[in-house]
Amino acid sequence: MRIENHPIIKNFEKGRRVLFEFDGKTLEGYEGEPIAIALKANGVMVHRHTSNHGEPRGVFCAIGRCTDCAMIVDGKNNIRTCITPLKENMRVETQYGTLNRKETESI
Repeated sequence: MRIENHPIIKNFEKGRRVLFEFDGKTLEGYEGEPIAIALKANGVMVHRHTSNHGEPRGVFCAIGRCTDCAMIVDGKNNIRTCITPLKENMRVETQYGTLNRKETESI
């Protein structure tokens, strides 16, 4: 389930195997591959939920033009994970509208 050829990041280097955090769970991916590819390889299909209706969204265009793959990465909201390279120990969170789960619970 790993995407090998990306339409925009033509020759991304799949580096060494690294650990990263997704919603509090430790997952593995390859350094340099887009975060969305590492998530898909780990069976994660939902990246965010819409703010109006809470509908799930995942990778749609895979070229950084839409916002369906937007997630919170290392505390920054609205990061397009389809074009953002994975780094060791990254903290990736599902986004709810423009917030994370804890922030939505306190509203």
